[in-house]
Amino acid sequence: MLYNIKPKKCSEQIKIAKKMKLIYTKKEVNKMNNYLQKLNINENLKKEINLYRENYPVSQELLYRIPKPDNLYYGDEIWNQAVTALLCGENILLVGHKATGKNIFAENLAAAFGRPKWDISFHVNMDAASLIGMDTFRNGEVTFRPGPVYSAAKSGGFAILDEINMAKSEAMAVLHATLDFRRTIDVPGYDRIDLHPATRFIATMNYGYSGTKELNEALVSRFAVIKMPMISKDNLIKLIQDKFETISEQAAEEFANVFLDLQKKCENSEISSKALDIRGLLDSIALMEKGLEVHTALNMGITNKSFDMYEQTLIKDTIGARISKKIKTEDLFKK
Repeated sequence: MLYNIKPKKCSEQIKIAKKMKLIYTKKEVNKMNNYLQKLNINENLKKEINLYRENYPVSQELLYRIPKPDNLYYGDEIWNQAVTALLCGENILLVGHKATGKNIFAENLAAAFGRPKWDISFHVNMDAASLIGMDTFRNGEVTFRPGPVYSAAKSGGFAILDEINMAKSEAMAVLHATLDFRRTIDVPGYDRIDLHPATRFIATMNYGYSGTKELNEALVSRFAVIKMPMISKDNLIKLIQDKFETISEQAAEEFANVFLDLQKKCENSEISSKALDIRGLLDSIALMEKGLEVHTALNMGITNKSFDMYEQTLIKDTIGARISKKIKTEDLFKK
């Protein structure tokens, strides 16, 4: 049974989504509910999330946009902060260093609230038309082609503004009325639209990346800001075990220790942040699960992300201090 839909003829997009098993079903709803129950989130907030989903059903054409997270974010305090802010109608800005799980958490929030999601990756050449939309020529006439912000605003979606501090201030100025109490979008040459009451904006921002800059006060004031902490050892072990059900407890702990050792070296400026990559660690374990040799997999997922030979040696030594060269992939997973 599909989640929150009325029986009607499916579009081609929906048919494709069904075939690829991308549709958000009751099974996914229950999975997310079970996950939320495990977290130490205020019970009233959990009830309000369910009411939110019931009050704002998703149209059939947009069901494929509701994310089905591969990875879950663990962090009770951060969940409480974000859910409270979103239920209060706030947009949120997730601020933190690399490998704090900002994008994973943003996807988790969209899934928990059962909202269609639009991902918008910011860059220095981003302009207003890329966000709101632009005129295009179709069937012999000029028509408006909606951008991701416009689409999320109209349909009650969650728009993920990734690396928001990469864009120029003039490109972001178009969003001021969208993000504040006015909750509107004025499209030049077209009517003004009011945001759907379920629409929220979740922005992410890294520290110290090349090309990033400080956000101006006018923009920051339109968000509730959440500082994302570095993942704890216990939560990283949970993440690994949740992703790989057959991994042994000892292996999950050792991989978590490898990440934390690299994190400490990064904090001490012994290595760059290139090797500090949770995605890379999980990808490495996935390669091992398929039978690839342990250190070869770790090189592909972590070590080789640095192109400096000396730094690669430091990373390999850090990994080797935890993971023996003699260990085999079959030793890592339960049979």
